[in-house]
Amino acid sequence: MARREHSRKELKNKLTRHCKDEMLIGDLLDTLSSEGLQCDKRFTESFVHHCINKGQGPNKIIKELRQRGIEQGIIEQYFKSQHIDWMSLAEKIRVKKYGESKILDYQTKAKQSRFLYSRGFSSEHINQLLK
Repeated sequence: MARREHSRKELKNKLTRHCKDEMLIGDLLDTLSSEGLQCDKRFTESFVHHCINKGQGPNKIIKELRQRGIEQGIIEQYFKSQHIDWMSLAEKIRVKKYGESKILDYQTKAKQSRFLYSRGFSSEHINQLLK
């Protein structure tokens, strides 16, 4: 826990490998939360910043947060409170991979579109960017 934030689900999975007492694990997780040592909101913020620095888009980030057990309400609240410019991030990632050349043909556009989609950007962002 000292190296990075962990979601409640991640900690539960790690503890379950070493202890089979579900009640004890639940009590421990509740204690960690009440003392402020584990917080899913703080984990979400840290995780999103990490993913943005890796060049991932909102769809991929949301999917990974769900896999880590973060509630939909926390995810929605975080994304509503933050003003992240996904278009500039998508452009930065595209330029880093393909350079600043103009997209002239369909094949190049399709290739770059697939790349951005695999990074987790929505089709809205991709279409606006590649116009």
